[in-house]
Amino acid sequence: MPSSASRAAGSETKRKRGPRRYLFWYTPPVAGVETIKPLFWMGSSRADLRSFPEPVQSNVGYALFAAQRGEEYRSVKSLQGFGGRGVLEIVVPHDGSTYRAVYTVRFKDSVYVLHAFQKKSTRGIATPKREIELVRRRLADAERHHQERLKSHGEEDQD
Repeated sequence: MPSSASRAAGSETKRKRGPRRYLFWYTPPVAGVETIKPLFWMGSSRADLRSFPEPVQSNVGYALFAAQRGEEYRSVKSLQGFGGRGVLEIVVPHDGSTYRAVYTVRFKDSVYVLHAFQKKSTRGIATPKREIELVRRRLADAERHHQERLKSHGEEDQD
């Protein structure tokens, strides 16, 4: 059996995996317990979040869990340019940097994480245009995925 030192040394090499488009976490309803909405990760958002420092990951995790419960965490604000509170942004400052995760609650039965990134812009607090465009593309993918889920379950869109 390899020692803990050799296991730790071997963990530095990353395994390459194919692209994952959706990752599904779901907690089924239990009598007397609140319902948790499923969480879908679009594109590389989960891998991107995992590259963040641990305190940032923890903060984003709490915010996403609150969203799954239908609540809003303190570090969440609406993302400008998406009309209302359907696309939200988690903002986490850490060691002089700002990390952001963007998700949507446009669908009443699920939460989609659209993007996670470290803001590197030197032009104020505005989200860089390339990041907004990526969010728009992933939001369109999320809408398609949501419609496919509804069709596969024989439901109609009630959002």
